[in-house]
Amino acid sequence: MLHPELQRGRGAPANVRSTRFDDPVREADGDWLDARDDIDDGAPPLRTTVSLETPRTIISRNTSPDIGFDRSINAYRGCEHGCIYCFARPTHAYLGLSLGLDFETRLTAKPGAAALLRVELSKRGYDCKPMALGTNTDPYQPIEATHRITRSILEVLAEFRHPLTITTKSDRVVRDIDILGPMAADGLAAVAMSVTSLDRRTARTLEPRAPTPARRLAAIRALSDAGIPVFVSVSPVVPAVTDHEIEAILEAARDAGAQGAFSLPVRLPHEVAPLFRAWLDAHFPDRADKVMALIRDMRSGRDNDPDFFTRMRGAGPYAEMLRTRFKLACAKLGLANARFELRTDLFRVPTRQGSLFD
Repeated sequence: MLHPELQRGRGAPANVRSTRFDDPVREADGDWLDARDDIDDGAPPLRTTVSLETPRTIISRNTSPDIGFDRSINAYRGCEHGCIYCFARPTHAYLGLSLGLDFETRLTAKPGAAALLRVELSKRGYDCKPMALGTNTDPYQPIEATHRITRSILEVLAEFRHPLTITTKSDRVVRDIDILGPMAADGLAAVAMSVTSLDRRTARTLEPRAPTPARRLAAIRALSDAGIPVFVSVSPVVPAVTDHEIEAILEAARDAGAQGAFSLPVRLPHEVAPLFRAWLDAHFPDRADKVMALIRDMRSGRDNDPDFFTRMRGAGPYAEMLRTRFKLACAKLGLANARFELRTDLFRVPTRQGSLFD
């Protein structure tokens, strides 16, 4: 199940397969598959592959009481950023793929997303509320540079004057300032930039193919200068790995132009927990037990707490200490609570009637 060596530039140290939705994991039995690496002189380097997906709808809806949005769009499945802690990793099991290296290398894209969105927004009785982008995998991961699906979604939302929020850890978002700037001027757009660490080495280990912390801070500055409300997400906080940086991240983001901030402790749902532990053993063996002990302290003695509300906040003295530090730092720096107050009264379904009178 585990690769004997780490894959350079990838986050997961393993390609653990889920057994919740597929056949049991194959065990070595000495056949030719087990000898392949010896015959071929090792496995080839992992390359990113992208498959095209044709869903029937593009808007995902949720009724979770502890999430501040009820609809979202995900242009891609899987994410090349390779963040080891990503709570979306288990969704790859629905495709019969691994939540480990498959999640980072075997991606799917939805090129028809904009057309589907146009149809759904045009339906009679559509009730406009802010659309969230980046709630599962990053809308500005590297393949967006080629596929530009996120940009096509923004173009439709702008045409319909539909409010949106974006959560990302990529400075590629600044390429769409020409769309986001005018929308923000009308109260229709806000961006949250995720910054987990200011240390380049730590960030590269946690999020191997995400832009560097310096580039993310530069993106906050560019968005702010363009008049786009931008917030910093100090998320997730990883005990004994990034928790000491909370105040420094907030100050750097404030200096770059962030208006507000929010923070979440690390979550390890389903098979993410053993994968994360394998990552700790590979990169932080000196503190792996301490990290997991602190995580369990926040999760009622478990690796993960799936309950509403506490899953986002954590519980216990360590979680309360993190919240207190975050709150005090925000107050000192003048950072407001992250609230995306966006307009919904400007929504309209565009028509071509005006062209009859040109």
